[in-house]
Amino acid sequence: MAIVKPFKGFRPPKDIVEEVESRPYDVLNSEEARAEAGNNEKSLYHIIKPEIDFAPGTSEYDPRVYEKAAENFRKFKANGWLVQDKDEHYYIYAQTMNGKTQYGIVLGAYVNDYLTGVIKKHELTRRDKEEDRMKHVRVCNANMEPVFFAYPDNAKLNSLLEKYAATKPEYDFIAPIDGFRHQFWVVSAAEDIKLITDEFASMPSLYIADGHHRSAAAALVGAEKAKQNPNHTGNEEYNYFMAVCFQASQLTILDYNRVVKDLNGYTSADFLRALEKNFVVEEKGHETYKPNRLHNFSMYLDGKWYSLTAREGTYNPNDPIGVLDVDISSRLIFNELLGITDFRSDKRIDFVGGLRGLDELKRRVDSGEMRMALALYPVTMKQIMDIADSGKIMPPKATWFEPKLRSGLVVHELD
Repeated sequence: MAIVKPFKGFRPPKDIVEEVESRPYDVLNSEEARAEAGNNEKSLYHIIKPEIDFAPGTSEYDPRVYEKAAENFRKFKANGWLVQDKDEHYYIYAQTMNGKTQYGIVLGAYVNDYLTGVIKKHELTRRDKEEDRMKHVRVCNANMEPVFFAYPDNAKLNSLLEKYAATKPEYDFIAPIDGFRHQFWVVSAAEDIKLITDEFASMPSLYIADGHHRSAAAALVGAEKAKQNPNHTGNEEYNYFMAVCFQASQLTILDYNRVVKDLNGYTSADFLRALEKNFVVEEKGHETYKPNRLHNFSMYLDGKWYSLTAREGTYNPNDPIGVLDVDISSRLIFNELLGITDFRSDKRIDFVGGLRGLDELKRRVDSGEMRMALALYPVTMKQIMDIADSGKIMPPKATWFEPKLRSGLVVHELD
């Protein structure tokens, strides 16, 4: 059973929500955050990307940057830009992309459920990013941004969500840049709060969809605080971390692609020949080529696109991991040919996801920053849940969910 609870969220007043809200910290770099924040002192980027308050080039891992995050959080509360609700609530958060709306429930997820595997993960995390988010949670004593969970479809919760969707939301805006609509409701009625708590208690598992680093960091800091508290009871707020839970069938997964800095000593011609051992390689020319089915990949090299199709016998169709394109490419291209075995720490590889599209892959290779790009066909939510249920783990950066959660609509403090 999944244990969840309502909480007293810190939220922006309705009239300034669009000044406070932001994209999540991990979908843009420091300079993009600096540009988006501009002269807006209320932007959440001052808390989640606080390096923007220092000279350009300041490391986001500089100790002063973490302290600035905590200082700015205190400032937001003092100035009334984030105000705590008087009572504990669940919240409903809806996102609309390309005419399709998905409804999530914002809640406190139980740290122990993460530690014992009730909250299931499907990706490895990168150690440096895990530690970065732990420092941020520690210094702010809060989950500034939610993690993104999926739960098995549930008729009672679906009816509740439909009931709220027919009422006037607390927040309702179109986000800049992506143009997606975001709506937010406060769940106050005692019977609705009880229904949410009870229905989640009936679920054997929850699934991390997006935000493995934030989940790990939030849970580990919660466990750390429990260990440090001689009077720990298990009821403290730090035993929970903020998540938004969506019905699995509503979620949209996009491709998550790779770019590499070098070919591990191969010339382009030798690399293409080496690929032919495990793939059918077809040159597609200068027109952008997108993978059109499972086990088909798109590669960009030296100004040309190639189709790579995994040969039969290179994967096991009965293995929930082995059948995935992220595993096929990891084994047969990145490990075997390029010598990249640790996706969590190897600086020769980077990941490009979602709406940035294949043009971003081309740009990064054409600029000389990267040598080659590989695009993958997206996985399905069923594949993700099957993998999580089997206790197996995908390599990092295997999935890209869209739309991304906006940050700054609600914050969860740990005391």
